[in-house]
This record gives sequence, C-alpha cells and structure tokens, in this order.
Amino acid sequence: MTLTPLSFTCNGSHKPLWTLIAGCVCWASLATPVSAGVLMVAVASNFQRPMQAIAASFERESGHQLILSYGATGSFYAQIKNGAPYQVLLSADQGTPSKLVAEGLGVERTQFTYALGQLVLWSAKAGYVDAQGQILKTQPFQKLAIANPKLAPYGLAAIETLKKLDLLVPLERKLIVGDNIAQTHQWVLSENAELGFVALSQVVQEGKISTGSAWMVPSNLHSPIAQDAVVLKNGKDQAAASALMNYLQSDKIKSLIRSSGYQL
Repeated sequence: MTLTPLSFTCNGSHKPLWTLIAGCVCWASLATPVSAGVLMVAVASNFQRPMQAIAASFERESGHQLILSYGATGSFYAQIKNGAPYQVLLSADQGTPSKLVAEGLGVERTQFTYALGQLVLWSAKAGYVDAQGQILKTQPFQKLAIANPKLAPYGLAAIETLKKLDLLVPLERKLIVGDNIAQTHQWVLSENAELGFVALSQVVQEGKISTGSAWMVPSNLHSPIAQDAVVLKNGKDQAAASALMNYLQSDKIKSLIRSSGYQL
C-alpha cells in the first residue's frame, strides 16, 4: 500500500524519528486483517541473524507483521525511556528488562530468558587466534575491537574477561570501541581490527565457526550473558506481542536459537 508521507515537523517543532515510524505503523495496521497485528520489536544486535529467521517464520505462521530494529541494549533503554513506541524488547541482558518493569515501562510477568550468549575472541584470519586465547598475552596485533561496555552486555563481558586475565591495562591502548556488537563484528570482519570480542552467534553456522579463527571465552571469566525478552507498556494486551513471546519459547524456535550459537 502507499502511505501518505508524514512530515518530520509537527506544529512547528521537530519530532523524534520514531514519531514518524509510529505514524506509519498506525496507517499500516489499517490495511491488515483484524486478527493480525503490526508489532515493533527492539532486538539486541547479537541476535540479528536468528531473529531474521524467526521473524520470517513467525509472520508466515501467525499472520502478524514484525517491524524489527537492531541496536545496543543500553541505547534501546534510553529510547524507550524517551517515548520510543517499541512493544517488545529482546535484550542482551536481564537487568534492562527488569529495570523497565520496575519503572512501569515493561509488563510484569512477561519477562523470560530466551537465550544465553557466548562470548568469543574472533579474527577473520584463519589460524590467527589460538584455541586458548594466548594471542592476548603475546599481543602481535595493533587493534582489539570490543562493543561499548556501557551500552552492550557483550562489551561488558569483554572488559570483565580482560580484567580477570590481568590484561585490561596492558591492552587498553589497543582497544577500539564499537557502538554495539554488530559494529564491533563488522570492524573485525573488514580487518579494520585484527581481532575482537564478538558474539558466537555472529560467526557460527550450523554449530561451527564458519570463517576465521576463534577462542571460546570460558564462562567463568565474565558474568553470564543471560538475554531476556519483555513485553513493553505499548504492547500490553496486544495479541501479536503475546503470540511472539509464546513463539520464542516453542521447541522449534529453541532449537533454532541453540543452533545459532546460544545456550538455553
């Protein structure tokens, strides 16, 4: 369908981009069947690949439409606090959904852990990263990429790992910090950084590292990366939101999530 373009200004003042998006969603929902819904979902960057597959399957089976946004969990929290109309959040941590529920921006008793993330030290170069991560101590590289630890739980896990290994201070000058884990992965993939801490889900296919070389970071070197989903205030009592949350907990999708590099 063709939507009437909306202006970025309203009553002489500029509105946030999500004001435009929300308007488009309202118009789009008029063209969908009564039983279907349009759902705006904020998704942690590390979960982009599996979420694309999940969304395609969910839309086909349920008739609902998903509008997906990917980014850092900390950035989503700030956007939601400032009125972004997301209806479901798939976070990269547990703390952010819990905080949103406590602040009245998340719906009580809808929060659950949909995945446990795995941190890896990865390089796009085959044979570059050894299986024990000793390359961090020998330091033949100039740049080590991590996600922003203030916004991205995978970045925080990377910092915790370096601290546990007593390597944060020696490596601090070599760190380059991405806004989120997707940008961090892209830096390593393009070899703008020789290696970096990324999510296993970004570099695995069919249960194996698809390209390059990696060290699977032991879980005792950082806090667990438990990733929680929660229905937000804007999605309360919406059939599409409930349907998606149930779908994420189905055996079929759990199997897909596990094969994408996560634990359950």
